[in-house]
Amino acid sequence: MVAQNPLPITSPLQGGLSKVEQDIARTCKEARRDRASVMLIAVSKTFGADAIVPVIEAGQRVFGENRVQEARAKWPRLMSAYPGVALHLIGPLQSNKAKEAVALFDAVHSVDRPSICEALAKEIDSQKRRPQLFVQLNTGEEPQKAGVAPAEADAFIASCREKYGLPISGLMCIPPVNDAPAPHFALTAKIAARNGLTNLSMGMSADFAIAIQFGATHIRVGSAIFGAR
Repeated sequence: MVAQNPLPITSPLQGGLSKVEQDIARTCKEARRDRASVMLIAVSKTFGADAIVPVIEAGQRVFGENRVQEARAKWPRLMSAYPGVALHLIGPLQSNKAKEAVALFDAVHSVDRPSICEALAKEIDSQKRRPQLFVQLNTGEEPQKAGVAPAEADAFIASCREKYGLPISGLMCIPPVNDAPAPHFALTAKIAARNGLTNLSMGMSADFAIAIQFGATHIRVGSAIFGAR
C-alpha cells in the first residue's frame, strides 16, 4: 500500500491528488498509523482518460469504478499503457457481469448476496484469477441501498467462506448521507474484527479522515481528486 513518488504538479487534477495525499499523511500521523497501511483508491467513475492520465502520471496506481461496462470501455487501453495500475469495482455487481468483473478488476468491494457469491465463485474457479473480495454492509439498513444488514453479516461471511469458498478479505460500508459516519465506521470495524477480517473499505472524499481514525485500510476518494461530477 505504499504511495508512489509523485511527479511535479502540472495540472489541477494532480494538485487535487497532492492535497488528498497530504491529508492522508497528516491523519495517519495523528492516528499513529503508518501511511502505508492506507490504500488510496482514486474513484474515476464518469471521467475519461484525459482526466485519469494526469493522475496516473502523478503517481497514483489504484483506481475505482462503479460499473463494469464503463470500466471495460476505458480501462484495458489505460492498463496496457500504464502497467502496474490496479482497478477496484466499488459499485454494485450484477451476476451476469461476474465474468467480466473477475477478468478486469483486482478487487470487488460489493459482495452482498448469494447470487453474486455463486457467480464469483464460478468465475474465480474458471479463470484461475482471484480478485480481493469485500462484503458490502448496509450499516444504515437503508432499503434503497445494497449491502448486508449488520445482524446478518456474520452468517453471510461464513456462507461466503464455507459454502462458496470465497476468499473474503474485508468489509465495505457507505454510511447514510445524513448520519454521522463515525458510528457506522466503528460498527464495520467491530464486525470485521470478530470475523478475522483485516481490510476495511470505508471513507470517501467528505469523511476519509474519520474513516482512517477508525481503521480504514482502503479509502475511496473521487471528487476531492477529480472535481465535481
